[in-house]
Amino acid sequence: MKEAPLNFWSLYSHGFARIAACTGHTVIADPHANAEAVLRQARRCADEGVAVAVFPELGLTGYSIEDLLLQDALLDQVEAALHTVVAGSAELLPVLVVGAPLRHRHRIYNCAVVIHRGRVLGVVPKSYPPNYREFYERRQIADGHDERGGTLRVAGAEVPFGVDLLFAAEDVPGLVLHTEICEDMWVPVPPSAEAALAGATVLVNLSGSPITVGRAEDRALLCRSASSRCLAAYVYAAAGLGESTTDLSWDGQTMIYENGVLLAESDRFPLGDQYTVADVDLDLLRQERHRMGTFDDNRRAHAARTGDFRTVSFELDPPRTDLGLRRRVERFPFVPADPDRLALDCYEAYNIQVAGLQQRLAAIGGPKVVIGVSGGLDSTHALIVAARAMDRAGRPRSDILAFTLPGFATSDHTKDNAHKLMRALGVTAAELDITPTARLMLKEIGHPFAAGEPVYDVTFENVQAGLRTDYLFRLANQRGGIVLGTGDLSELALGWSTYGVGDQMSHYNVNSGVPKTFIQHLIRWVVASEQFDDETGKVLSAILDTEISPELVPGEEMQSTESKIGPYALHDFTLFQVLRYGFRPSKVAFLAWHAWHDAEAGAWPPGFPEAKRVAYDLTEIRHWLEVFCRRFFAFSQFKRSAMPNGPKVSAGGSLSPRGDWRAPSDGNAESWLRDLARFDFEAAAAAAR
Repeated sequence: MKEAPLNFWSLYSHGFARIAACTGHTVIADPHANAEAVLRQARRCADEGVAVAVFPELGLTGYSIEDLLLQDALLDQVEAALHTVVAGSAELLPVLVVGAPLRHRHRIYNCAVVIHRGRVLGVVPKSYPPNYREFYERRQIADGHDERGGTLRVAGAEVPFGVDLLFAAEDVPGLVLHTEICEDMWVPVPPSAEAALAGATVLVNLSGSPITVGRAEDRALLCRSASSRCLAAYVYAAAGLGESTTDLSWDGQTMIYENGVLLAESDRFPLGDQYTVADVDLDLLRQERHRMGTFDDNRRAHAARTGDFRTVSFELDPPRTDLGLRRRVERFPFVPADPDRLALDCYEAYNIQVAGLQQRLAAIGGPKVVIGVSGGLDSTHALIVAARAMDRAGRPRSDILAFTLPGFATSDHTKDNAHKLMRALGVTAAELDITPTARLMLKEIGHPFAAGEPVYDVTFENVQAGLRTDYLFRLANQRGGIVLGTGDLSELALGWSTYGVGDQMSHYNVNSGVPKTFIQHLIRWVVASEQFDDETGKVLSAILDTEISPELVPGEEMQSTESKIGPYALHDFTLFQVLRYGFRPSKVAFLAWHAWHDAEAGAWPPGFPEAKRVAYDLTEIRHWLEVFCRRFFAFSQFKRSAMPNGPKVSAGGSLSPRGDWRAPSDGNAESWLRDLARFDFEAAAAAAR
């Protein structure tokens, strides 16, 4: 196998494979016309860099020809038509999966013929021909479920034949195909389930399914379920116009699912050729299987069946050029752009936090809650979680002891917002100015600031952050409470917190599973769903417009967190890909560019401010990726190893050392930085301009 050259812009350099589900106008009982239609679509797929093109069941003859399947004249023409398709595929990129009836021993089999670059790789028979309701296949078609280990002569060659075949691309890691046919998907234990356990990542279904009211939804449910349970892609292509309408009709439904997510689908009832194309993430599927150990446990439980699959290898030789990316990439993977999905996510996330805090308070005797309120997003959200937890527990909100703790750089705007919010919620509110104590500490440790020098170093900042936490813990001791943490998942990832006696520590942290980019949407949802009264809603809306800042350094301009450590939008994007899927930084850069390079393209989450809809070029993405890798892998794990309890919120993961993420505190980032160095980002960025 030849070594493929690396091109940053090629989807095949980043673990993707382009897949097509094709349908069109079938010509009943005319294999040559249908063969030409297959090649016409195959050429179009080849031009678009498609690796695998799937066609409908019995596509060379039509599915609905019934006893014509037993006519020698037709079957002879099927074999001739297959010669045509095989010869026509010689210079084409895609693996073609074509439906045809074939004679074998004393029966006719409904087959998927897998063809690539001028040869038949193998033939897979339908396992379970149906004989109920409108179906009468067993009159003509043999049951193929027990065909394993055999061969069949087709298109002038002896080729593997059976339901035990996997087709693996040697030069596209992770691209392993398995085919099943229509009804095979509807049985309790479909062939694709065994094939997935045996190693198949792309499960394809050639279907002749006629349409009745509601059946399209049933098909989609089964495809989604199969892709989710099997941690695989599921590709479905159904017959369309041209099939006999003696008693039925046909809609040509095509769709591609990946791990339970719909990547693409076509309009139904097309008039002519139509295909659905999507770029399947093979790395994602492999990573999911690595993480879900029970997947392989299940394989071993069924080893008697999964262990004897045969693998047919081939070289795809895909193009290593810029083909774009045919899949939706969310700018905010923690924040869906779909309004209904986002509303549901917000409802669940908020109530996870509320229920977690309510249970913790009940379990430890119902203490009061002590919280520092800065007027920023994180402490605001933690406070409204605490308020709802008290409401649910039937306790007065006055049991929340909320303190604003202004320091050297606290702005009037954020302090006023903090006071307004505390008043609106009816909590026990107080202000405790930390600057006198901070001045004393800086003087006693001999810091230059105490002598009048404008030195605003990390010590200057952490004296303030540490004092705030120290006061909160002592107040909790004094007043029978626990300190509620406010730091979020993004800050934990980047180590953007003061360790020990600082904002890294609390008795319980409701925000530790919530990324920065999600918190603003949670607050918007709280306002929109009227969780609190109008006055509280107005204050929350004002806080949403506030710049993210630690407010630790005095000066004319507000201290901006993102100007120091980078945009949380990019960092949260990277965090999701690294934490959920373990992706390489170079792949994250490829995905981030497709998500972020054009502010006008794609969907933004509902309510996201127009003024903040920005774009990032590849140079910026590469720079902040390196910052993330250094901070996440080489710097900040020791803070996460000692983080307090808090609920996991997102399926994207948490950073608790007792949960999703366990890593050494003395690690390094070298492997991730070397991966970034594999690509010439300067040249790639220049090519993108």
